[in-house]
Amino acid sequence: MGYLDGKAIAVTGAGRGIGRAVAVACAAEGARVVVNDYGVAVDGSEPTSEVAEEVVEEIRAAGGEAVANAASVTEMAGGASIVQDAIDNFGSIDGVVCVAGILRERMLFNMAEDEWDPVIATHLKGTFTVFRAASAAMREQGSGSLVAFTSGAFAASVAQANYSAAKGGIVSLARSAAAGMHKYGVNANVIAPVAKSRMSGQVPYGLQMGEPEDVAPMVVYLLSDQARHITGQVYTVNGGKIAVWNQPQEVRAMYKDGRWTPEEIHAQLGDVVGQERFEILERLKAMAAAAEKGKKPNT
Repeated sequence: MGYLDGKAIAVTGAGRGIGRAVAVACAAEGARVVVNDYGVAVDGSEPTSEVAEEVVEEIRAAGGEAVANAASVTEMAGGASIVQDAIDNFGSIDGVVCVAGILRERMLFNMAEDEWDPVIATHLKGTFTVFRAASAAMREQGSGSLVAFTSGAFAASVAQANYSAAKGGIVSLARSAAAGMHKYGVNANVIAPVAKSRMSGQVPYGLQMGEPEDVAPMVVYLLSDQARHITGQVYTVNGGKIAVWNQPQEVRAMYKDGRWTPEEIHAQLGDVVGQERFEILERLKAMAAAAEKGKKPNT
């Protein structure tokens, strides 16, 4: 018996890398899989749909069931077609996994609109279009799992304001889905993978990372009946490491009767409320200090 026996799962960006690893793992665990990939290059150019067909053939050769879908997740019709393909071919949509993404790296002060829009459209809107279609079907079924993909970059990124903003939006989208869909038997979670892929090749320093196949078991688990109680969570998977991110909340406050003045805020904010550690800025400072000494920074 497979972990996902009888389930119909759709995976976007499944032609290569992490998406492919997830699709293959789901099929190996008994799921019937819609393999979606528009075949787009990392920079958003040169779409080709053959990659989805290749993964389907790989799954079928191993004895699994799969169909290919080459729709773009950036369009509502594309997201709907991915979900509908699962329903038409397999009778239901039990889980969706949104991995599709592109990069257009640029410093914020140089970023153009045509570098911002496609990244937001592919990552954030691309997750929404699939979640939107899947949630409607899952509400009728009374069950289902939504799995989104973010990145540690959602906390901040130096030269990826577009990517970081999209990934942060995905976290909020998934948490909202978890809150809104819980009463319908649908859970929603997020993976922040650290794994070798076409996009991770853009990482500018020596971050230790695992393989795409290391991420797949966590996705399989979150899609399974054994994880029905887990929702609204963000997990990092990096090789043999699995970690959970904290939930956003207020940590300190200060009060007075009436309205604060700027002078009063200046006098008390530092001692009473203060600041939270801005991790990426601290890391950048450490890297700069190491570079000045001719040493390789610890990452």
